Amino acid sequence: MKKYLVCVDSDGCAMDTMDCKHKLCFGPEMVKAWGLEAYREEVLKLWSQISLYSETRGINRFPGLELTMKACMERGILEEDISDFSLWLKESPSFSNAALEKRIEETGSPLLKKILQWSLCVNAAIKALPDSSPFNGVKETLEYMSQYADLAVVSSANREALEREWGRTGLISLVKEIMAQDCGSKSVCISRLLEQGYEKDCVLMIGDAPGDGKAADKCGVLFFPVVIQEEEQSWKCLKDQAFQRFLDRTYKGEYEKEQRHKFMSALKQK
Repeated sequence: MKKYLVCVDSDGCAMDTMDCKHKLCFGPEMVKAWGLEAYREEVLKLWSQISLYSETRGINRFPGLELTMKACMERGILEEDISDFSLWLKESPSFSNAALEKRIEETGSPLLKKILQWSLCVNAAIKALPDSSPFNGVKETLEYMSQYADLAVVSSANREALEREWGRTGLISLVKEIMAQDCGSKSVCISRLLEQGYEKDCVLMIGDAPGDGKAADKCGVLFFPVVIQEEEQSWKCLKDQAFQRFLDRTYKGEYEKEQRHKFMSALKQK
């Protein structure tokens, strides 16, 4: 174990997969599952706004589905009693297919069965997507950082997709652990990694969503944002200056605030 730890989000951060997964898989499969073809354009726009172009960017698929369903209901697009779903989201320690299956065994809820089927269809659609690649600069930056820090993937994506994408691109050899949605929320994952003995100021979370920053804040670790539509420049900045500041203990404070401000400004422009 090295002194430093870098946690890396995957979709939309290291891997150029986020837009296509949401626009070609998550949203369209919701349209199919709830028979919303007549409102397809509006539903897909709502899904993208919630999951890609707002402060909830990067949200786990299940809370993202709940928000989109509520937005559809407010607009009269969908009529659905989602109380079983909302209760599960409130009570479940993790949001994954396995956790949902357990709840279905306990309750037999028809709505939860439908949501599980939607999620399975999403996974199948993601698996059928053309091979994706990391953003330019990701591999070189991870290789560089791995000389000084342990690397761990911390993502809300499903494990199968993460292991396939990181394995196919050869990046998996650079990380000590992959923590996916089955491990719990990102803050839970970071907390579990901290239990291995890293000092909080020696841990950096790299992400492309406000939720990644909130998870870092909750755990008391540092956050480096990958700016939407400026991913290549962000990874270059990380390799050329931000990571060295992290090692030198000069990242925390004004420099981190500047990075976060740039990140949020770009997201709000969307």
